[in-house]
Amino acid sequence: MTGLMSNIEDYLDELFPNPKCELNYNKDYELVLSVMLSAQTTDKRVNMVTAVLFEKYPSLEKLSMASVDDVIEIIRPIGTFNKKALNVIEISKRLLTECNGVVPNNREYLESLPGVGRKTTNVVLSNLYNEPCLAVDTHVSRVSVRLGLAKEGDDPYVIEKKLTKKLKREELCKRHHQLVLFGRYYCMARNPQCENCKLKDMCKYRKN
Repeated sequence: MTGLMSNIEDYLDELFPNPKCELNYNKDYELVLSVMLSAQTTDKRVNMVTAVLFEKYPSLEKLSMASVDDVIEIIRPIGTFNKKALNVIEISKRLLTECNGVVPNNREYLESLPGVGRKTTNVVLSNLYNEPCLAVDTHVSRVSVRLGLAKEGDDPYVIEKKLTKKLKREELCKRHHQLVLFGRYYCMARNPQCENCKLKDMCKYRKN
């Protein structure tokens, strides 16, 4: 596996030498809200609605006092908007009253926020605090199974643990972004770009 991992890492470095989160944010709480909103939708769509949301409500104070109906209308394009609108307001209120408006480097607290699970927390901790976390979304999961780094049917937590063992701790943040981007732009669920992929010889999808 060591040789295979080196091939994978080298190719990811070649494709994405300086990977980064594609969600747009300028403040720490904006990242939390953006990742929460990104569940079951695309980063591109989230960026469209948060551009409007964060301009209209440019602070936690204003977000915490926002009308639920207004937030729903703004984020409607991303789906499951009723629950997510409530989450936006509740997260804003809690960060204000419990954390003085600062997103803490605290997994337990972050996972206690509505709509924030392990994946969202991993994204937040890795991007804001450079913590060695690897979030497993649909892209990371798909790529991991196709490259034999995980098994079909493994849940996100199992995949996270498997990848964490195989990858260098200090590179987890970078590898997470690379795997997401690889799955998003090259190893897509439908019509992946297999022909020119340097990993096709080890790919289970390609062999099936």
